[in-house]
Amino acid sequence: MPDPTPPRGDPPAAGEHDWTAIESSPAFRELVASKRRFIVPATVFFIVYYFALPVLVGYFPDAMSRDVVGKINVAYLFALSQFVMAWVVMALYVRRARSFDAQEHAIVERAAGRAS
Repeated sequence: MPDPTPPRGDPPAAGEHDWTAIESSPAFRELVASKRRFIVPATVFFIVYYFALPVLVGYFPDAMSRDVVGKINVAYLFALSQFVMAWVVMALYVRRARSFDAQEHAIVERAAGRAS
């Protein structure tokens, strides 16, 4: 399989993009930084929230086994809240991805104008 990246120093062929120039552009760097500013905290929150249930059940069994409504206890409600939390994180990402897509389209348009 041939290497898809052109050798350094050669200008890109017609219809190809100069990926090194795109990667070093301020717009691309801002896109990567803005994605990182959302994805890293969202991932950390998700992991902490996800592992909080077994940790809380293990270290605070009396608190987590406290009945809230009938036989439904705090641990069950916390476990069910993880489904809600996952959907909320997904919805926040979808909303944020719209701006990522807009940034990406602008970068592609700029690169296409430069390539042709």
